[in-house]
Amino acid sequence: MNRAPAPEEGAGEALGLDGILDRAELHPSRRIFVNRSLRMDHIRQIGFDMDYTLLPYRKRSMEELSYRLTAEKLVEKHGYPPEVLSLPYDPSFVVRGLVVDKRRGNIIKMNSHGHVGRAFHGRRAMGKDERRALYRDQKLRVSASPKYHWIDTLFALPEGVLYANIIDHLELVQKRSPQDYQRLFDDIRGAIDEAHRDGTLKTTVKADPGAFVEADQDLPHTLHKLRSSGKRLFVLTNSLWDYTTAMMSFLLDGKLPEYPSWTNYFDLILVGADKPRFFTEHREFFEVDRRSGHVSTTPAQRFERQHVYQGGSLERFEALINLAGEQILYVGDHIFGDIIRSKKDTLWRTALIITELEDELRLQPELGPQQLELARLETESEAFEEEITALRLKIAALEAALDDDPERPRAEVEELSFARRGLRLAFDARRKNLRGMIDRREELAHRIDQAYNPYWGSVFKEGQEMSRFGRQVEHYACIYTSRVSNFLYYSPQQYFRSPRHWMPHEKL
Repeated sequence: MNRAPAPEEGAGEALGLDGILDRAELHPSRRIFVNRSLRMDHIRQIGFDMDYTLLPYRKRSMEELSYRLTAEKLVEKHGYPPEVLSLPYDPSFVVRGLVVDKRRGNIIKMNSHGHVGRAFHGRRAMGKDERRALYRDQKLRVSASPKYHWIDTLFALPEGVLYANIIDHLELVQKRSPQDYQRLFDDIRGAIDEAHRDGTLKTTVKADPGAFVEADQDLPHTLHKLRSSGKRLFVLTNSLWDYTTAMMSFLLDGKLPEYPSWTNYFDLILVGADKPRFFTEHREFFEVDRRSGHVSTTPAQRFERQHVYQGGSLERFEALINLAGEQILYVGDHIFGDIIRSKKDTLWRTALIITELEDELRLQPELGPQQLELARLETESEAFEEEITALRLKIAALEAALDDDPERPRAEVEELSFARRGLRLAFDARRKNLRGMIDRREELAHRIDQAYNPYWGSVFKEGQEMSRFGRQVEHYACIYTSRVSNFLYYSPQQYFRSPRHWMPHEKL
């Protein structure tokens, strides 16, 4: 993961009395974007997920490690051919928001209406006719069906790549299809889960955290700024205490003199939360001994500052802190486990961390003019289509007039025929122009897609529509940004105002 761009040189002169940068001087990748208005002065508690939220992994290193460990377990424990170990990892092939069709061995991307806009079988791009034959006439109920798996976390990207690679290897190299595409995916899921569960992956990361984590030098200052404004901070992570303290120590220990230990930044540390079950089930908290890691067998009856607790539930958490609802902001990177569930089951406010934003926003200066031209072509194409339709109707009316009265005087027939020829010439000219516009529009759209990702385009768009992922960001994240430290450039009392939403009929 590359470090986010710093504010522009000389930007310090734009700082106000509270140390907030003038928004015009702030690099786009450091901005916070608003879906639903949020008043930070109403927020009393801020909770943070750890992995890919507080802890900025080196994405490529983590993905390759996960991919390799999963492949090894497939070969060693599930009997897959040794050639699986040599299948290369392509970090571009899978992005967040894709769906695995486990019945057919396909990976698909849907727009916000559930329409499948792109699909791959293994690594082979499916043509429009093939894709439509499979997905055009059915409503995909991804969340409710075991036939589909949504790639909704950064941790899930390697499993999608390995799935496609193995299908390609079996079908193209060994000339045989997997007997069961669903079993193949379930084996991969089981192997990657085992790598997390048995400590294989985390032991490797803990042994050399610098190889897998790129420390964000702005994070300690961000947490300090939020604490200094009177807000209480807590960690809420699915990781257990041993891994949490090892990684957070690497990230934060000794970075600021006021905070010798990473635990000094937080009022509460909640580990082993088992999200999304944390938001939906009633479970007790149990205190963890910070030195031994021993977990008490007696449910906690109150929280003590800087103590560590395991398990628990949202209901129990709110009861123990005597605070609920819109006074709590939860910051996470997992659209389902951190954001959708907390939004569906609570009144907590939500902030989604989307690391992909940095890459997409860096492309904006280059792609902005092309996107404006694309929008212009779409508007002009629509106008030409309306003109062509009107000309077609006029031509049809003239032809009907000529056919309806065989006794029509010759002079009138010639006049009507002349008018029809003129309309046909205009019709053909506009249709030719329209074809040129459509070709240019498709060329631009393809170029823009390729700039974002050679296989899938932007994670937030599918064609002219939002992607399914983009729509869920809009629906469930009150605010979203690329990293936690972007809060450093906003006041802890910031009023994040959502932009006015215009329906199509209001734009007339």
